[in-house]
Amino acid sequence: DEPAPDDLYPVGTAARVLKLIRQSEDHVLVIVQGLRRFSLRKITATSPFLRAEVDLPKSISPAPTKEWEATFRNLRDSATKLFELTPDAPEQVRLMILNIDDAEQLADFLAPNLNIDVAQKQAILEELDLEKRVRAVQKHISAQLEIAEIQQRLQKDVASQFSDAQRRAYLRSQIKAIQHELGEAEAGSEEQAQQLRKRLEEAKPPEEVMKQAERELKRLDFIPSASPEFSVIVSYIEIIADLPWNKLSKDNLDLDQAQQILDRDHYDLEKVKKRLIEYLAVRKLNPQGHGAILCFLGPPGVGKTSLGQSIADALGRKFVRISLGGMRDEAEIRGHRRTYIGSMPGRIIQELRRAGTSNPVFMLDEIDKIGADFRGDPASALLEVLDPRQNNAFVDRYLDVPFDLSDVIFIGTANYIEGVPEPLRDRIEVISIPGYTEREKVEIAKRYLVKRQLEENGLKAEQCEFQEDALRKIINDYTHEAGVRELERQIAAVCRGIAAQVARGKIEHATVTPELVAEMLGPPKYVRETRLKTSKPGVVTGLAYTPAGGEILHIEATRYPGKGNVTLTGHIGEVMKESVQAALSLLRSRDGQLGVKSDDFRKMDLHVHVPAGAVPKDGPSAGIAMFTALASLFSNRPVRPDVAMTGEITLRGLVLPIGGLKEKSLAAMRAGITTVIIPKLNEKDLVDVPEEAKQKLKFVPVENVDEVLAVALEKNGATPSSASERKSS
Repeated sequence: DEPAPDDLYPVGTAARVLKLIRQSEDHVLVIVQGLRRFSLRKITATSPFLRAEVDLPKSISPAPTKEWEATFRNLRDSATKLFELTPDAPEQVRLMILNIDDAEQLADFLAPNLNIDVAQKQAILEELDLEKRVRAVQKHISAQLEIAEIQQRLQKDVASQFSDAQRRAYLRSQIKAIQHELGEAEAGSEEQAQQLRKRLEEAKPPEEVMKQAERELKRLDFIPSASPEFSVIVSYIEIIADLPWNKLSKDNLDLDQAQQILDRDHYDLEKVKKRLIEYLAVRKLNPQGHGAILCFLGPPGVGKTSLGQSIADALGRKFVRISLGGMRDEAEIRGHRRTYIGSMPGRIIQELRRAGTSNPVFMLDEIDKIGADFRGDPASALLEVLDPRQNNAFVDRYLDVPFDLSDVIFIGTANYIEGVPEPLRDRIEVISIPGYTEREKVEIAKRYLVKRQLEENGLKAEQCEFQEDALRKIINDYTHEAGVRELERQIAAVCRGIAAQVARGKIEHATVTPELVAEMLGPPKYVRETRLKTSKPGVVTGLAYTPAGGEILHIEATRYPGKGNVTLTGHIGEVMKESVQAALSLLRSRDGQLGVKSDDFRKMDLHVHVPAGAVPKDGPSAGIAMFTALASLFSNRPVRPDVAMTGEITLRGLVLPIGGLKEKSLAAMRAGITTVIIPKLNEKDLVDVPEEAKQKLKFVPVENVDEVLAVALEKNGATPSSASERKSS
């Protein structure tokens, strides 16, 4: 406020500021110590603040008679009795009154604390005659003392007639009245408490939860609404009231309809769809049973997340998703304790609150990318969530009461099974979703991607038509993935270019040809690895499995005079380094069979290189490729350029099984390979290889390295083309 001189009383109190306490952004509590009264003589300045000349009047004290002493003692006794009848008066106040021996000090101490209006207090302050001032204070104290005695007597009479509920209501009204007098009560706080209680009753939480919420609601009555603790309690009760304690979506267990939805949203993936239909069938026959927790495993962009959405659509349930990639704090799952400022429930409870139902389809995305640090291990926190025998009483640290998760269908996704912690892996059933072939990608683009992008870019089907060859060009020259995510981005880029021309009125219809794709997307972004055009000793084609699907891998070996040292380059991991060492040891143990002299190993240095040195490479499936490259180099017999291979070896020459056969087969088919050497133990996995790949590739199962060399090495040494290549080099 900015008071004018006319707003001031003629007499005031000089005070010293002892302390400032900021209660909120708009409220500051000032603690001052009164020094003495003063009277205004003249205002000398009004800016930047009021300044005045003052007089310091002295009180007119009466003569020290017995009557005056009795008046003083009567005032002190009355004040002591009044504060004894006031239930919330501090004990220190009564002691201070008893220790004051000066009448002026006692009157000036009592006057500000009397329950009278400001004008009456000001009149006492302006009174310089001490005897009149003391009698005025005595008059007000006597009146308040009489009221307090009557109130106490009435309370004793009525207390016996009060029920517990009435007594609580009365006490609440008293608290609110006191808070109002102190300026701590806010309009609407009582209504807010009533609304929270009504919302709790509508939510119908379990009895244990309701008791906890009621305890917190009772605490609100004793906490000022401006206090941070007030908003913490309100937030807590709101979350409890918002949780879907008894709200369940009704399941639609029509398996035929579920099959139609899966076929509508996803092309092929018959094995995956079959497992999902079995899953739904079990839930139909045993609704109370705890089904398996599924985890979709596959490269990015193959439709793992959208499969979860399709399951939710088929069941008629809500679908919620959280990404666990990079999560390192277990409080993200279990929540933060309410003792911390800004604490919130974990992601599980938050998403259920948003879903508004206690049985959604809940997707845990990227569970293979969960981290761990000093804040805990989120993967361990998930164990309780995903265990059907424990999650019926999941306790979030923020709620501190159990919540039933047994009706939730949890589905996980991962790119690498190796990244999923072992205890978590034990609780899930893995369903592999491999990458798509070129033919499958073309079909997916025609059925889903093109339609979606035409719609999103404001084009109609009659305004834009994609030729199949154009889609193949996009797939081969502008994408490098096992899924179709990048393919959709490139289709979107073409659609945007056509939309721009249609919007300008340049064209009304466009047919997307391979030439138009090249014009709009520019030079090809990817040059695919293809089969070797010529054969040369020491060079072999291997097969690898990456997050983007299968890839072919050229392995090169060369030798030169030296002391038997081995150099490995190409950003090779530890497992591949060990494969090279094992292959070299196996080759040296069989030098007589291949016509290799043992002196060659001692007098020659060996260099093994895997091209694309900036890309890390590792894994256990390059053993036979490494061995074949070394055998080809030392025997001077080239490897057939149309052959690719995958498999690990032992020092006994046995070929061990590998993973990712379907993806590796697709990579070999794309590269123009015609023969693929695989471990005999992987022959059973050929059932998962697409029919298209089986028709274009010849699979040769082998049990040992002798069978590998019999298929891979040229029969009569170097071919003319490779011989001329060596001569020119």
